[in-house]
Amino acid sequence: MLQARYAILLDGGFVTRKLSEKLGAPPTAADVVTLCDEIRSNPHLASYELMRIYYYDAPPSLETVKLPVSGTEHPLAATDRARHAQSLYDQLELTEGFALRMGETRLTPFHWKLKPQKAAQLIKKSRDLVDGDFALDINQKGVDIRIGLDMARLALRDMVRAVVVVTSDSDFVPAFKFVRREGVKVMLCTLGHKGARRELRAHADFVIS
Repeated sequence: MLQARYAILLDGGFVTRKLSEKLGAPPTAADVVTLCDEIRSNPHLASYELMRIYYYDAPPSLETVKLPVSGTEHPLAATDRARHAQSLYDQLELTEGFALRMGETRLTPFHWKLKPQKAAQLIKKSRDLVDGDFALDINQKGVDIRIGLDMARLALRDMVRAVVVVTSDSDFVPAFKFVRREGVKVMLCTLGHKGARRELRAHADFVIS
């Protein structure tokens, strides 16, 4: 009799943020693999065979924009964030058992938004604005839908009997409910995130903190 299989689905933005907090530096592919190895060792998965690890993210924008106050040209492709992200994608793409699912990043028309903490400071004490008061105003497109669609595809085609989803995003509740109705077990891994909503936990069979 064939062993039941499972898949690990990584919400890349969430994973890199939490690993960065833990490591104090942007994570490498080896750090992501170590995380997945820890997940694979969980007793709830002892009777399953790993089919594949899916990594979902939206690459940073590579546009050249003008800084909001000085007007200086700012090539986003040259930023540390872009370099670290591309290096991570390149490494994971060649890592055995991994598949990348990429969405896209779009800048809003103005490109910049005032940082909330800077706004609070300016309310208390007015001063001239500087470039550092602003952050890029970015929208990620297509990441969440890819995760939800892959969960449904894996369940409906009977490719796996369990999924491990590493996220804290409650938008996945409908996908959790759907695959559970199809007889697929859902394990949620929150990486210790305190803000994971109760309903996300409620619609998982097991939770790893």
